[in-house]
Amino acid sequence: MSKAYWVATYRSVTNPDALAAYAKLSGPAIMAAGGRILARGLPALVYEEGLQQRTVLIEFDSVEHAQAAHDSPAYQEAMALLSGGVERDIRIVEGL
Repeated sequence: MSKAYWVATYRSVTNPDALAAYAKLSGPAIMAAGGRILARGLPALVYEEGLQQRTVLIEFDSVEHAQAAHDSPAYQEAMALLSGGVERDIRIVEGL
């Protein structure tokens, strides 16, 4: 079984308070589901057509674990706190 990586990029943050409230619940929800937060913040360097966007990288034991974390009631509760305060892209990519 390959590891999986959850990659979230934030196109915009229009409500920093909503993002802070989300962060208080999302981190524990993700870790409780077996996720390991490897990186988060703005890129140190951006090449080619890359964008200077907040990025979060989380490792899971499998795609199924990553999906279960995203779909869990605890994470869905955290997402509800965003209330349109961010625009982001979340991808789950299977490791090699």
